[in-house]
Amino acid sequence: MKKENADLLRRKEAATPRGVGVMAPFFVARAENSELWDVEGRRFIDFAGGIAVLNTGHRHPRVVEAVRAQLDAFTHTAYQIVPYESYISLAERLNAVTPGTHAKKTTFFSTGAEAVENAVKIARAATGRTGVIAFSGAFHGRTMMGMALTGKVVPYKAGFGPFPGEVFHVPFPVPLHGVSVADSLKALQVLFKADIEPKRVAAIIIEPVQGEGGFYVAPPELMQGLRKVCDEHGILLIADEIQTGFGRTGKWFAMDHYGLAPDLMTMAKSLAGGFPLSALTGRAEVMDAPAPGGLGGTYAGSPMAIAAAHAVLDVMEEEKLVERGNRLGGELRDRLLAVKAKVPQMAEVRGLGAMLAVEFCQPGGHTPDPEFTQRVRARAMERGLILLTCGVYANVIRFLFPLTIPEAQFAEALGIIEGALTGT
Repeated sequence: MKKENADLLRRKEAATPRGVGVMAPFFVARAENSELWDVEGRRFIDFAGGIAVLNTGHRHPRVVEAVRAQLDAFTHTAYQIVPYESYISLAERLNAVTPGTHAKKTTFFSTGAEAVENAVKIARAATGRTGVIAFSGAFHGRTMMGMALTGKVVPYKAGFGPFPGEVFHVPFPVPLHGVSVADSLKALQVLFKADIEPKRVAAIIIEPVQGEGGFYVAPPELMQGLRKVCDEHGILLIADEIQTGFGRTGKWFAMDHYGLAPDLMTMAKSLAGGFPLSALTGRAEVMDAPAPGGLGGTYAGSPMAIAAAHAVLDVMEEEKLVERGNRLGGELRDRLLAVKAKVPQMAEVRGLGAMLAVEFCQPGGHTPDPEFTQRVRARAMERGLILLTCGVYANVIRFLFPLTIPEAQFAEALGIIEGALTGT
């Protein structure tokens, strides 16, 4: 029996809660690399990537092959009960490729929020302190601690409090909206005077490029300032690379742009090519702070996802996806800047590598324009291109195309983007 989107939408409304927001009014039937087809046979180019999960595209042959081979061996033992070598070798690979030459250790979980939660647990265990500082506009997950750290109320925090205590926020620098690096670092010092003394702070957590917050890039001066503050007061610096990692910003990790290393780093999304896996890598002595049994989870480090992640790292190296992402990101940036004069709502094009976004404001000022943003996204969808919005004011469109996208499809997508922006 042929399925139809309208019928599936009715079933969705009846069977699933409205709190799981769904953007697309259609249902996927199959996908390949940068394309997907709905149940009615309509084709779309995917510039959402499952929210930054598919840097290696849908169903990369190497990933599929690796998972099939693992399926034939075993699917689950719980690593804490009966361990397996692939977990160890993936940890070794991440220890080697992540920023910093210091001794590191890595542990695995299933979701990005779990990695963040465990980063806070480890930071508290290692320092004997409780306070954690995050930034406005940040997104760190939908668990209770994840929501506490997240710096955006609607839709992530509204109605779900109270949240865990000893979590504080300072403004993230956004020059377009009048917040400088100096403002952010001053706010941190004010926080130390007004709310929590530095010797009670376990960690500062930051996304090098904010994801849900709007793809704002942390300036080098901010990262250097945070590293200095952390070193001065014995605070651990946590880099949340869940959305930025694995080639998206034109380097393996966004922290590679800054010439300094965090003490802990969370990863997920594109780590395993669509399979649920997250990782937490950190200084060896810090990672060893919790006692045995303090870390883990029934599905943490699933052998299926671990196999996929090994294949993802192989593909990134062999297909030179970091370099390709840089090149494609440059082409997209050039196309966006070329059309900017025709679209007065385009306030700013920003990002690193292939992690690019456009912010829309009302012409002649810096007042966010979420309505125009939604029109652009809807126009692109009508023409067969899936785009995502983000930002505290929902006035930013982000581009998360697979780094493996074929040249012809990338050119087709750029044409659709230009038409959606100009309304032609």
